[in-house]
Amino acid sequence: MSPARTSRFRAALARPGGPALGTWVKLPVMESVELLALACFDFVVIDLEHSAMNLETAYRLIGTANHLAMAPIVRIPTLDGGIAQRVLDAGAEGIMLPHVDTVGQAEAAARAVRFPPLGARGVGSTSRAGAWGAMDRAEYLRFGQEEVVLIAQIESAGAARSAGAIAAVAGVDALLVGAADLSTSEETTEDDPRVVELIASAIKACTAAGKPIGNAGAPTRRSARAAIDAGYAFTMLGNDAGLLGSAAAAAVREGRAASGDR
Repeated sequence: MSPARTSRFRAALARPGGPALGTWVKLPVMESVELLALACFDFVVIDLEHSAMNLETAYRLIGTANHLAMAPIVRIPTLDGGIAQRVLDAGAEGIMLPHVDTVGQAEAAARAVRFPPLGARGVGSTSRAGAWGAMDRAEYLRFGQEEVVLIAQIESAGAARSAGAIAAVAGVDALLVGAADLSTSEETTEDDPRVVELIASAIKACTAAGKPIGNAGAPTRRSARAAIDAGYAFTMLGNDAGLLGSAAAAAVREGRAASGDR
């Protein structure tokens, strides 16, 4: 019998002294995932919503993350086309779905991610997720039902007000607040007191429902501290492209400054 697997993302959430730390992957190269694993991120979210990455590239990045013992989550743009099933059978530990505004949308997402009788995901145990058929089908099914995570993004005022009900949907494992989209939908900024209050209420409602909630912020100690203080269980620290750009800009500044040392 195949040994039971556990979700690295869930393990990171359960670790004392959180939050779990992740970042977005927007560059279509395996080296990004390798470097993020070497940096000891708990998880990455491979972004198929806001990048030009294709499914085959995401498939390779998922495999790289798994081989390096870092949890791969994939943000898909939509449920259309069976993309959730394909990504999960590629070995992703979970799905993040943007713009989940209603309980009905959350229920549809849960159906796409879970096997019957909880959902409608098809059985593909000869895929990577099933160790190409070498894994017991029972373990493949158990992992899909019990370990795979579904993260619903809260990105509108309506979603924030419904956060508790969305979090309570069977098969939804966590929420992520998209403050940029939420504030833009309200035609204001993220520091507007109305937006701050909406987000605070969403955090409170999600926590009361017994589900973890996360956010996306800057790759700084201050941002991580703010996430902890707000009650987030996981936080996204920038993205691979931004981290590379910041390091490159810092290197150039240091190099230019050296000319003044002569």
